[in-house]
Amino acid sequence: MAIKPAQASYTSADITVLEGLEAVRRRPGMYIGTTGPRGLHHLVYEVVDNSVDEALAGFCTRILVQLLPDGGCRVADNGRGIPVHPIPKSKDRRPAAEVVLTTLHAGGKFGGKSYAVSGGLHGVGVSVVNALSKRLVVEIAREGHVWTQEFQRGHPVTKLRKLKPSSKTGTIITFWPDPDVFEELQFKRELLADRLHELAFLTRGVEIALSDEREDPAAKSVFKAAGGLADFVRHLAKGKEAIHGRVIHFLGERESSEVEVALQWNTGYAESIHTFANTINTHEGGMHEEGFKKALSNVINRYARAKALLKEKEENLIGEDIREGLTAIVAVKLHEPQFEGQTKTKLGNTEMRSFVETTVNAQLTTWLEEHPADGKRIVGKCMQAAKARMAARQARDLTRRKGLLESSALPGKLADCQLSDPAVCEIFIVEGQSAGGSAKEARDRSFQAILPIRGKILNVEKARLHKILENVEIQALIGAIGTGIGDEFDGTKARYGKIAILADADVDGAHIRTLLLTFFFRHMRELVELGNIYVAQPPLYRVRADGKYHYLLDDRELEAFRQKNGNKKLNPERFKGLGEMNPEQLWETTMDPSARMLKQVTLEDAAAADRMFTVLMGEDVDARREFIQANAKYAFIDT
Repeated sequence: MAIKPAQASYTSADITVLEGLEAVRRRPGMYIGTTGPRGLHHLVYEVVDNSVDEALAGFCTRILVQLLPDGGCRVADNGRGIPVHPIPKSKDRRPAAEVVLTTLHAGGKFGGKSYAVSGGLHGVGVSVVNALSKRLVVEIAREGHVWTQEFQRGHPVTKLRKLKPSSKTGTIITFWPDPDVFEELQFKRELLADRLHELAFLTRGVEIALSDEREDPAAKSVFKAAGGLADFVRHLAKGKEAIHGRVIHFLGERESSEVEVALQWNTGYAESIHTFANTINTHEGGMHEEGFKKALSNVINRYARAKALLKEKEENLIGEDIREGLTAIVAVKLHEPQFEGQTKTKLGNTEMRSFVETTVNAQLTTWLEEHPADGKRIVGKCMQAAKARMAARQARDLTRRKGLLESSALPGKLADCQLSDPAVCEIFIVEGQSAGGSAKEARDRSFQAILPIRGKILNVEKARLHKILENVEIQALIGAIGTGIGDEFDGTKARYGKIAILADADVDGAHIRTLLLTFFFRHMRELVELGNIYVAQPPLYRVRADGKYHYLLDDRELEAFRQKNGNKKLNPERFKGLGEMNPEQLWETTMDPSARMLKQVTLEDAAAADRMFTVLMGEDVDARREFIQANAKYAFIDT
């Protein structure tokens, strides 16, 4: 079918030029990724990044983030303060602060004189925050006075005014996100706390405080890391049994670049490497990560040969062996980083590969020579991993011969869908045979597949790959999804665009969801990063009111419904499990695309997620107890 033209003419009169920040308001996703919760919190990160840049330049020691009762957010620092006079030799005679807040690609980060390193080199940060805020107020302490200016949706509504004298310096930006732009306006303290804690590790010695004044009294957290990345590794490795007591920590410098590395091996099996460039989390890696991995393999193999720990006839250890149980942070600072767009997820500066490789080669070699007992234990751990890799290969070959891992030989209990286009197909991983039977009847066979699993799958946090591959339920998962696992993983072979976990809305169901999410995070992380993993939200209650049935997700929804109906006696029916629902109920509440609620699992912060799975699914009972006590008020209690 031909697309009809919108109009017959196309002349110069049809060309639209978006002035100022209008482009940001028209297409906010181009600048902050999304107008959902992730984009909302991105506003805070952009403002905080400016303060962190002041800290990296050596002019800021304290940053305070306040969540205000009226929905606003305030970020204050004791840096130099945004300049208040007009920019020299510029035709624009407005104060520099106003230019910075209302013009894209305006800031002190492009000339290279004010900031040696910076995360916000695209120069859109604070101006985008201004454009997407219904109101923004800036206060600047500089040149002996306090200065202030107010904006609405990116437009100045007052001029920059000089107020009282002050001997202090710094910038305070207070903003209120625009409800016309964002889908929700509620800042999540825990999400912000994770990022601010991370920034404190990356900017050693700088104090970063978070105060949630929506609560009474205000909930306050203060983050400061005197040990820098070494403290970061200890934080991530808490709950893991270390192979060597002291964290390996070193720095390298040259011209206008710097690399800092901290690493420690533990008895676990998960590889946990996180990289940063100018405090920006480069979760897709890049040149600095490539240099680190290459040097790591070279140094460990060279050391193992030199100390006769690896025999002459034995093959070299591969990177996978060496990185098993490794927690490592690689952070580089450089003058002109090359990122993939404003999302800044992969570092492209080729010179950083050789710089990091050279630094790690020299420094790690020296450390191993100075700590021979630790070096021997590290190599021993790597050699154990190599043996386990061979066992995993044998297990994989055995299961492949049986056809259990091949996408062409689908598991027998899978009820597949009729279509084959991953863009429209989805699979529900359903707890229990009874619920699986109901789901098979309830589904739309054309695009919905059902894979029932029996009981709780293996906790992959505590098992090596060869043990994981022996688990029947995991074999079924791998075969159904089609991507393979480990070094054979290929995301393009995924048979379903949506992979939804469907478990009971009780404590056991929550445990099963966590076990499955741990498996996906550790062994199919790309599916999480691509947004393929979902959690279905089956209702816990059914209530009859006004002559019809209402399905309610949990106790909070039940209480809200009760209040909405004047606290009438409701006599709610509580579903003990998915098996209690008939196919019609399961379809209309949980599987019907027009009515269901699916929560997409996203990976906001890989380091924080890594730490979370270690705490929840690892061996350290005390760390798990501390987490539960700290987060008990957010928990669902099954009564």
